[in-house]
Amino acid sequence: MAGTGIAALAAVLGVTLAVRGGATPACAAPPSGTTVHRGTASFYDAGRSGGTCSFPGPPADRLYVALGSSQYAGAAACGSYLDVTGPKGTVRVLVMDQCGGCGSSKIDLSEEAFARIADRSQGIASVTYRAVVDPSLDGGLTFRIKGGASQWWFAVQVGNHGNPLRSVEAKGPSGGFRKAARQVDNYWTVDDGIGPGPYTIRVTDVYGHQATAAGIRMTPKQVQRSTASLVAVPPSASPTPMPTPTPTPSVSPTPAESAAPTTTVEALAGAAPLAASC
Repeated sequence: MAGTGIAALAAVLGVTLAVRGGATPACAAPPSGTTVHRGTASFYDAGRSGGTCSFPGPPADRLYVALGSSQYAGAAACGSYLDVTGPKGTVRVLVMDQCGGCGSSKIDLSEEAFARIADRSQGIASVTYRAVVDPSLDGGLTFRIKGGASQWWFAVQVGNHGNPLRSVEAKGPSGGFRKAARQVDNYWTVDDGIGPGPYTIRVTDVYGHQATAAGIRMTPKQVQRSTASLVAVPPSASPTPMPTPTPTPSVSPTPAESAAPTTTVEALAGAAPLAASC
């Protein structure tokens, strides 16, 4: 009996600690597709922080949102967008953070975003929200190698992708693609590394869109920009050969970012969401 009681107590404590620690629920997924969610919204100020998604900082327009653990889904929602509608209108926000006190039907908007859809004096408002599929973005995918990464431990953050990501694969100058593991801080890691680089990184979103960028360098904490994009090609797109592109001047890297030398776009798949993993 004593052993049974101890086991039961350990199980209860384990669940309690998991909940308090913000562990990802066994069945969790980011908002996607056309599903409309109903709930409530409050607001907060992340300051200069990029949130639990570990972005360099908030978006320039400061329109962002934090989701509860079931929809944050261990960083699976990071970098996607939601259209949130409240009493005063609709605002488009970037998923940037996890809300520790939010359940499955509550979201936490930035102060600027909340003011677009409700009066701040309310403090909390009833809302509906849905994922933005293939949002229009400026530029292509970005990549940021994590501080402390090396040829023996690979860690990269993918940005400016718009749709939730399903997988990230990477390879060095030799060898094939290695599947990276998503971490709760929104970095993708390969524990035993893939060499010193430069790297080729293949990204797939939850709708099956896929793009590949080459020439990513081992330059930790710097944003490297590419021309690769996960936006699907419209069905009516002309099958005729593309004209020869006009050369563009190279972009000089700033202290906060660096341009990737070469990027390519690979196969683009259909627009139906892939099945959830739970």
